[in-house]
Amino acid sequence: MRGPVARAIKVAFDFVFALGSVIVLAPLLGLLALAIALESRGGVFFRQERLTQGARPFRVYKFRTMVKGAEKMGAGLAIEADDMRITRVGRLLRATSLDELPQLLNIVKGEMSLIGPRALPSSYLERWDERQRRRLEVKAGLTGWAQIHGRNELPWPERLEMDVWYVENWSLWLDARIFFGTFAYLISRRGVSNEAGGVQEFKSPDQGES
Repeated sequence: MRGPVARAIKVAFDFVFALGSVIVLAPLLGLLALAIALESRGGVFFRQERLTQGARPFRVYKFRTMVKGAEKMGAGLAIEADDMRITRVGRLLRATSLDELPQLLNIVKGEMSLIGPRALPSSYLERWDERQRRRLEVKAGLTGWAQIHGRNELPWPERLEMDVWYVENWSLWLDARIFFGTFAYLISRRGVSNEAGGVQEFKSPDQGES
């Protein structure tokens, strides 16, 4: 099922699920925010301009997992293995993907979907080729096809190709597979960004992307 009615169902489900999750998880969100505030100075949330459907920029919300001003230190947007900029609470949040929960607010606002290509920094747009930019034909997602097939373990070209495959093959059934597959993937804790290997910044081929 992938016509206009299916897309309307997807939008409705996104809003209802995200709003309900925010309400149910409010105590947990409050505790996590308190832990972040007590451990290190700086805001509780990390905000960054990223891209969603139609290359529209928006501010993504995540719990802050690194020291204040980390993007101007060390590896910048990339995250190295055992990155010293990550706080102790931040390592726990990254290992469990709890740092992603504030993006439920982006979904409620209609900027993101529960399922879709990951929201990536605006600076990446000029580095993508025409096919890779097709990932912007749908809303950015909290989880997606690439996230349950390797996540940060995948090289960038393969990750982006999976995003395009999702765009070309989208259906409610595919979203359901990703939704339930995400829980299994989180339990396995594979591909989390604070484990060995880190997360490399995306570079176009002429920039020497590896």
